[in-house]
Amino acid sequence: MKEGVTGAPDSEEKPARRAPLTLAQLVARAREADSRVEEATAELRKFQALYQQARWAWFPKIEITVGAGGPTPEARNDGLGGPPTTEATYKGDLNFGRVGVTMFSTGNAVLPLYTFGKLTALEKAGAQGPVLGAALRERTRNEVGFQAAQAYFGYQLARNGLQQIEEVSKRLEDAGQRIERLLKEDSAQVSAVDSYKVRFFRQIVEARRAEALQGRQFALAAIGLLANVGPEDAVTVVEEDLELEEDVPVPSLEQALVRAEQSRPELTAVAAGIAAREQEVFIRERSYYPDLGLAGFYDVRFTTSATRQRTPFAFDPYNDRTGGVGLVMRGTFDIPIKDAQLEQARAELDKLRAQEKQIRAGIRLEVSKVHGELVAAWSRARAFGEAERSARRWVTAAFTAFDLGTGDTRDLVDAFTAYAQASGDKGKSWHDVRVGMAALARVTGAPLAPGE
Repeated sequence: MKEGVTGAPDSEEKPARRAPLTLAQLVARAREADSRVEEATAELRKFQALYQQARWAWFPKIEITVGAGGPTPEARNDGLGGPPTTEATYKGDLNFGRVGVTMFSTGNAVLPLYTFGKLTALEKAGAQGPVLGAALRERTRNEVGFQAAQAYFGYQLARNGLQQIEEVSKRLEDAGQRIERLLKEDSAQVSAVDSYKVRFFRQIVEARRAEALQGRQFALAAIGLLANVGPEDAVTVVEEDLELEEDVPVPSLEQALVRAEQSRPELTAVAAGIAAREQEVFIRERSYYPDLGLAGFYDVRFTTSATRQRTPFAFDPYNDRTGGVGLVMRGTFDIPIKDAQLEQARAELDKLRAQEKQIRAGIRLEVSKVHGELVAAWSRARAFGEAERSARRWVTAAFTAFDLGTGDTRDLVDAFTAYAQASGDKGKSWHDVRVGMAALARVTGAPLAPGE
């Protein structure tokens, strides 16, 4: 038997299951594989190509024409511009003689030598394109990464909620069995109404379970979409508690604003746009000046049925060979059009500067809003954490008292209601904290290290 054969063809091993995605892995995959990032990357490539086009704007545009045609009538003389030497050469009759074909090639080019700074300004404007494209792609990546974090924490919230629902459901089931047993014993401690109360609350818990299952399923679908996972591949996510073991100090609003001013890609993009518009204004201002260049041309023709003229004083459209190089100056005198174009460029520049002010104000407002929401979420998380611990102790005490026969059903149901409410609020508040931290990283344009 050959080495490497470990079994029959029908005993193939199943493919290894993919490891669950962590938050960092999910965000990294979303930032690279999301279709919006791919679109932004393609846009960046376009800006890079435009920059290369601007860099090579000085390269002469060489125009070449090559052609052939016929039939061409006979045209013969002594090659010195003399009279025709064959009867067919004369015009005015239908005697074309020995016809032939004509072939020709013409070309011209102009190499710019001095443009009063227009080519340099064009290259500087083009250089801002890749900067703009990279900033827009980074903005898209930040947005996609934040959405991935939202989906991740949404999944953890639904999963934690299901765990809490399972705990409450088990306690309610125990309480329901205890009530049913006491009812069969005709105990005065409980009544049929108590059974209805517990049954009602158990149905409420089941409804919450359905909501949590739906939320978990939707979060997994969003995670698969953001991570660009195929529809046939199962998506698994690591299980993580939303509650942080240690308090992570929230940076001050001033620190967040400074970081946003330094790192937001929108500000980089608008700065690049302004720089490009300034160069456009410069080009429009210099468009009144002509361009100086080095021009070259050639014209070569050959006809099989015509005599090539050997003197420069004879016109020869059939077998011409000319070429030359010289200095040229090129410009236009459409002054009113140039005035209008310059005014348009200046208006676009002023418009972009006004947009920069709006963007800066909008960023400050957005950072202030997200920062305030994060601070409030931290306060709620601490308060609901204490409330949940108190409610847990209340449930334990109420269940123990009910089991010993010293407590009534109302106190038990009230304790369960408070515990379920506090647990749900605690989970939601910690979800808001984790999403708020991701949102603050997004609006500041850079991750915030713990302790800042």
